[in-house]
Amino acid sequence: MRAESALKALTSDPTSPDRLRRVLEQALVFAGASLAAVYTPAQDGDVLCLVESAGVPRTLFGLRDGYPLAGGSPVADAHRTGNAVWLGPKELSGSAESRRTSARDFFLAVLPARGDAGGGCLVAVSERPEGFDTEDRKCLELIADAVTWPASDRAAEGGELPANAFGLAMDTGRVEIGDEILDLFGLTRDDFDGKVETLLGLAVPEDLPSLMSVVEADHMSIGDRELEFRVLQPSGPPKWLRLSGRLVPGGEGRPARLVGTVADASKLRSDVTDVARVQRLAAALATAGTVRDVSQAVVSALRKPLHADRIALAELENERLVVIVLDPPEPESWPELWRLEWRSEWPDAPVRTMPTLAAALREGRARIWPAGSDLEPALAEVGPGGLAVLPLPAGGRMAGACLIGWDAPHDFGTDERALLTASAGLAGQALLRAHAFDAEHELVGMLQRQLLPRRLPTLPGAVAVARYLPTTAGLEVGGDWYDVIPLPDNHVALVIGDVQGHNAGAATLMSQMRTALRAYAVEGHPPDVVVSHANRLLMDLETDLFATCCYVDVDMEEGFAWYVRAGHLPPVLRHPDGGIEMPDTEGGPPLGVVAQADFPMSPLRLQPGTVIALTTDGLVESADADIDEGLDRLARELSAADPAHLDLVADALLVGARRSDDVALLLLRYDGMTLRPLRESWTVWRVPEAVGHARRFTRRALRGWGVPRDDMDAALLVVSELVTNALVHTDGRVRLDLTLLGDRLRVAVADSSPRTPVKPTSIGWEATGGRGILLVEAMSGTWGTVPVSGGKQVWAELAVSRS
Repeated sequence: MRAESALKALTSDPTSPDRLRRVLEQALVFAGASLAAVYTPAQDGDVLCLVESAGVPRTLFGLRDGYPLAGGSPVADAHRTGNAVWLGPKELSGSAESRRTSARDFFLAVLPARGDAGGGCLVAVSERPEGFDTEDRKCLELIADAVTWPASDRAAEGGELPANAFGLAMDTGRVEIGDEILDLFGLTRDDFDGKVETLLGLAVPEDLPSLMSVVEADHMSIGDRELEFRVLQPSGPPKWLRLSGRLVPGGEGRPARLVGTVADASKLRSDVTDVARVQRLAAALATAGTVRDVSQAVVSALRKPLHADRIALAELENERLVVIVLDPPEPESWPELWRLEWRSEWPDAPVRTMPTLAAALREGRARIWPAGSDLEPALAEVGPGGLAVLPLPAGGRMAGACLIGWDAPHDFGTDERALLTASAGLAGQALLRAHAFDAEHELVGMLQRQLLPRRLPTLPGAVAVARYLPTTAGLEVGGDWYDVIPLPDNHVALVIGDVQGHNAGAATLMSQMRTALRAYAVEGHPPDVVVSHANRLLMDLETDLFATCCYVDVDMEEGFAWYVRAGHLPPVLRHPDGGIEMPDTEGGPPLGVVAQADFPMSPLRLQPGTVIALTTDGLVESADADIDEGLDRLARELSAADPAHLDLVADALLVGARRSDDVALLLLRYDGMTLRPLRESWTVWRVPEAVGHARRFTRRALRGWGVPRDDMDAALLVVSELVTNALVHTDGRVRLDLTLLGDRLRVAVADSSPRTPVKPTSIGWEATGGRGILLVEAMSGTWGTVPVSGGKQVWAELAVSRS
């Protein structure tokens, strides 16, 4: 009853611009929903497009911007049948929505909108354990009946266009506008040619960048936008207008449309000159994160509005001015002394070389010198027609200085002096914050880099490169990682993963998981066992975080690989002919979610020239692009790339990445081994003649490989000692492996004991044992031991020649 009463109050004003959002908010209040959204048919009726949402971001639950009516989505099913769809975690398991989200359990409701919404649907999501109960469902039915599509949107989709509304086709730039908007721009219906460029040409040039950010699809996501801008008038000051718009997706193969209204906002602004500039600068500096962002905001706010010829912004560091931005950037536009001090990209000059500037910094107030002032050459050439020096105060000290110069004589009015003083105070505080942000961001980046491999190993028959980009949002360290692990018998393991969250806990867990996976891999376990062990370890750590990973074991000799997925993206293969393969095979859950989880292995066949690409979701998913679109983009760019230059391929794939999340990328090009090793194995039985059998097996193998007798004697001695140690000091099975690659012979003896053989420090003349490892060390170039499936393998390498 309370919901019904609230909805009646909202529907009493059908012209309210925020009516639809307020209706959706009732689902959050009365039905316990975390998210509510409305989808309506596009102009051609083939796609249901999102027009409004309320609550948490829809991407958290994998909801798209549009759904084809002919598809099998719950939204399309509810629209076609006219019946509500109620789905719980079990029904959603394995659906497209669940694959695009990390949310574990949620309930989805889709109800046909029976109001005048043009046959759309109401979508609601609940994260409560009980989902939507009977009362919640009744509330959602009331809300579905109250949903209406905004009039301006309906008009843009082909209905009658209100006088203050417009509809812009994003692909052609053709725009339909009402009569009131024509009057605001000073146009008649006969004068207007239907092109958006005609309207943009009447805007004040300073406002064009913000206008272009709205009318270009690449700069907008689904949802509402508001913007105030000015249009030129035949006489008098420019007129302020307010644009309210919404980007409506067009679906597959159809352009998006920007729809909305334009109204007169002049009455809301009593001063549109210097006060507006200060407000605009304050807004820009509030979102400027880095020193470079601050500099660009100051230049944009001051140089063109003041018609200045040059502007420089510099930080004060230990009595030196370190210039961080010059506009224009060409060295010849600046004084000769600055060019002499040019270092790398920016000049770095002592303050003492410019006494006037040093005095202004000591006084801490803006100084203005008109044309003809007696100044030192380093400053006079910056502004022969007038110079403004603005010290930038911050935190009780000077953070830097801003120099603004004019070539023609410039008249400094009272309002302009006030503008410069106010701008200096804003820029100083922003510069101090940005400097601290840059320092902390560098510290966070250094910490992240220390947790990742310093360099990738050289691989037999392959080349690997990796890239990591931290998120540009905030200072928190992320949990993305990658690793390349050389394994015995010319195998290599590729690992990429992502720990939930962006904080020190995620980074710590990332380091633990990377170390654990490397340890399990080196022990010689197959991929599914390696990932299962890591899952059990994460469960035992009793953390609230989970991790995803993809583990690929590549056999360099055979050109074959097995991979395992734990809630992660599958590998993407680029074949030598440019074809792309994205295997869609079964994977396991993320690590740390289910204790007794299965992680099935899937095969990959590699040809020489095949590129394996592993990435985290930060590269292929963002707030305004779902994961399917990102994977398609990755596939296209990888197909078009030249795999001969793998570093350039990795850099190209990262261009344009919308870094709202960390990005890890690992590429491996499989070239195949030009020289294949020769292998022989022998199971050593525990009989009195075991060592003799092993020696005879070794002699036959080496003779068949063409190893001369002199080199063969050393190898036989090493085999005798290693096999004897295994038989005497261990129980269970013993295996002898011989590998010849080029002129390197590897002798390896595996047993079931994890104890590593210890080289004795001293042996008395009366000792009857303990010399075996010393002999092995003396006869071989190098030797060692590695864990293998609960036991160990002791190996030695010898240099041999071949006849």
